Amino acid sequence: MKNISITLPDSCNFSDYFKLNYYPEDILNYFGYQLITEELVLPKSQQQVDGVENLKQRFRKSLPYITLDSEMARREFLIAPVLIELVDYCQAKLKVSYPLEISSQLKGSLDYFLQAGNNLLVIEAKDENLERGFKQFVTELIALDKGIEAEQNLLYGAVSIGNIWQISLLKRQEKQVKQDLNLDRAPNDLEELMAILVAIITGFEEENKE
Repeated sequence: MKNISITLPDSCNFSDYFKLNYYPEDILNYFGYQLITEELVLPKSQQQVDGVENLKQRFRKSLPYITLDSEMARREFLIAPVLIELVDYCQAKLKVSYPLEISSQLKGSLDYFLQAGNNLLVIEAKDENLERGFKQFVTELIALDKGIEAEQNLLYGAVSIGNIWQISLLKRQEKQVKQDLNLDRAPNDLEELMAILVAIITGFEEENKE
């Protein structure tokens, strides 16, 4: 099937793609990338992150009393606590609202940008619409691909509405974005989610810890 040609405004912030009525694959095709949606075999750390079980219990205890009707609430009470545990374990650097400008159509701020050495992870937070959030997220991955000089072929990231996370990766040489069919839910899947995030941000080096 022939790719559909779309026209984008001359100037677009990342957040503008959330509002556009185009499918993610059409936006990716515009920039020369392909979308593949499948069950991904993601790396997972075998190391136990000590704080995860406590975080899981705190979520279960406190979330019934918190109104999560905005992106800010979900970022503060659901997403940020997970990332704090990740930073604490991996000693990764976390930048919030990280500005990135590659071109007039690839610019804006990354909600969360984590870096440990050459290993990168971008998190896009949304209030409820995971699919629309994914459109914004893929433009951020493309901007990273075009803007960084690191040699690794895979760039990872996730879209999260707080209680649901969807991880994707960009294969730089192949110009493919792979979207995972599976979703991780907080708090139920918190151990698995953290195992994946730890493996990504450490470059799997934690498997060799004594």
